[in-house]
Amino acid sequence: MEHPINILERYWKFTSFRHNQEAIIEAVLNGEDTFALLPTGGGKSICFQVPALVKKGICIVISPLIALMKDQVQGLQNKGIKAMAITSGISYQELDALLDNCIYGNYKFLYLSPERLQQDIVQARIKLMPVNLIAVDEAHCVSQWGNDFRPAYKNITILRQLHPTVNCLALTASARPEAIKDIVKELDFLNPKIFRQSFFRPNLAYLVLHEEDKYYRLETILKKYTSSSIIYVRNRKSTVSLVQFLQSKNITATNYHGGLSNADKETHMAHWLQDKRQVMVATNAFGMGIDKPNVKTVIHLNLPESIESYFQEAGRAGRNGEKAFAVILKNNSDKPLVEKQFIDVLPSVSFIKTVYRKLCSYFQISYGEGEYITHDFDFNTFCNIYKFNMSLCYNVLLVLDRNSIISLTKQFKNKVSLQFIVSNNALFNYLKTHLDLNIIVKCILRLYGGVFDTETKINTLQIANKAAINEAVLMKALLKLEKDDIITLQTGKTDAQITFIEPREDEKTINRISKGIVLQNKLKQGQVKAMLNYIENDTLCKSIQLLTYFGEKDIEPCQVCSVCTNINKPKKNTDIKVLKNKIIELLQNGDINSRTICSTLKCSDLEVNHVLKILLEHQIIQVTPSNTYKLSHL
Repeated sequence: MEHPINILERYWKFTSFRHNQEAIIEAVLNGEDTFALLPTGGGKSICFQVPALVKKGICIVISPLIALMKDQVQGLQNKGIKAMAITSGISYQELDALLDNCIYGNYKFLYLSPERLQQDIVQARIKLMPVNLIAVDEAHCVSQWGNDFRPAYKNITILRQLHPTVNCLALTASARPEAIKDIVKELDFLNPKIFRQSFFRPNLAYLVLHEEDKYYRLETILKKYTSSSIIYVRNRKSTVSLVQFLQSKNITATNYHGGLSNADKETHMAHWLQDKRQVMVATNAFGMGIDKPNVKTVIHLNLPESIESYFQEAGRAGRNGEKAFAVILKNNSDKPLVEKQFIDVLPSVSFIKTVYRKLCSYFQISYGEGEYITHDFDFNTFCNIYKFNMSLCYNVLLVLDRNSIISLTKQFKNKVSLQFIVSNNALFNYLKTHLDLNIIVKCILRLYGGVFDTETKINTLQIANKAAINEAVLMKALLKLEKDDIITLQTGKTDAQITFIEPREDEKTINRISKGIVLQNKLKQGQVKAMLNYIENDTLCKSIQLLTYFGEKDIEPCQVCSVCTNINKPKKNTDIKVLKNKIIELLQNGDINSRTICSTLKCSDLEVNHVLKILLEHQIIQVTPSNTYKLSHL
């Protein structure tokens, strides 16, 4: 066997492994069942990619994230390594051909969603493959105690039955002790080698700052630290408004969310990765597989839903080893908002049953049918027809997706159908004088045989990939064909696709997962509570709080977080009574915000906020609707 370091040098151009990588790879090559708990940015993918390249055969990688699968496959293909991902929306014939390629085409990596393992054809073909390793990415999804539990991950044991002599590597960046035990049990590990790397990041300062005016503090941070930054916000609309605000302050910014087209995502990402934009403003749809070393600040303008998700997002800062900051900006409105966003919208089992039935009716799926059929989905229209609360309904779709009843792809795309309205001869005469359209037309004809006879719905991304062009070029070509009366063309937009993974069984379908739904709702409530405890605890080092949550012990204070720096800060003998009187005196002249109070009295945010809190508690002052302060008796 070739030495792993040679593989690393040849394909990744690195001359040494990171901490623990080599030991994990050695355990895998020795045929051990292995569990690797590495922090975000710790190089998890190399731990299975290198040993899979060392050994003969194909590595099967299980991952729940389509975007991450595609990124990793593209990365391997760019290195000249044969890899493919089988995701939703693939026809039976195409699936059949792809699986054959894996058996006979000398492929090294096959990426699958856990739901795909339910299909008989997939199981039958995997049995014929020369599998050299089973890699389980995002392994916390295996455990009911893990963040983002997905019952379909229990299907992975099928792989172990199909290839009982092949060892398994499980990888995750976030798992608590009870989840680790559960994962080892569920994956049927035998005497596993467990590698845990401390999550402590000495260069990363975790800061929780109480700010009445979050935008002002955001501006000051980004102007002080002008290197690359990520700002996480609650929704798509906020990404747009915040980019506009930052640009008005001469801070270059772009945005990223699940509703952008592929072309826009790629453009925005490229601008940020190439440092043409300082700031990426994003929802939590952003970040998986992104390894940008020079991110100086990761700022959460709104509270995350859990410590697990926060830790992963915050961990994208400072991967180059230089000092970096993970900042949460909070104020008194955050607690009710986070409870409204994540707790109040947890759907009951009965509501999930209602939405599932309506979803089947919406797509006209008969009882016992619908398995692995993909539909374009307009979420807003669906909610309007059935008068559903959008937040609650969206969470139902996420529950159905997580429990492998459906697969929900949140992606803006073109919805296109067309029909050729000229004869075969007329079409080929036309192509003689329009050579640039030749390959596009031939790709359409090969993929859609009945396109001369009936109006046919087409997959623009599939055609564009087959013709080796981007979707924008394809759409321009279709418009040209329509203008020249070669085709009729119907276009629209959709922001999602739904694939039904199970046949319709109404009550029975949801009854099978009802206990898990109740457990997950309880777990989600606990996660939100832990997040609120983290932001409210200003007496214990933030690193200690985070690492204790993940089961680490005997941790020393980090000396760089918002708690440690406040404790270590030389104490000024500010007279609280004097400061209180000065603030009251200022407010006698009219409403004022905390920022102006700080600058006028030349006091720190901490001091002023402490006194404002006292004045609010004693009802001497009150907060106005515009987040300024005024005297209560005026």
